[in-house]
Amino acid sequence: MSADDIHIGPSDHVPWLKDRKWCYIRMEGRNFGDVPLNLELKLEVWDSPNSAGVIIDAVRCAKVALDRGIGGPILGPSAYFMKSPPVQYHDDVAHVMVEAFADAGADNPIWP
Repeated sequence: MSADDIHIGPSDHVPWLKDRKWCYIRMEGRNFGDVPLNLELKLEVWDSPNSAGVIIDAVRCAKVALDRGIGGPILGPSAYFMKSPPVQYHDDVAHVMVEAFADAGADNPIWP
């Protein structure tokens, strides 16, 4: 698919939405027999409850670090849970780092 056929709009803060987020998706294509197909979808979520699970897991990792006497940024969990971590890793790599941290306390900034 050409980059000209894809558009993702800005995700700025919209004050009147308050704690809601809206997403509009429009797809155009061709079905069996070259019949035109159009799909429009609106997704609306409440942001705070939607992100509560992420915050809970981040707090759990912070507690594990505290119990282990680890200070400073926890790179794996930060990369997985936060928007602007000190070091950014791809989600699949950061997920493995979170699992390693939870299992053994691994938080080596050189790893992976």
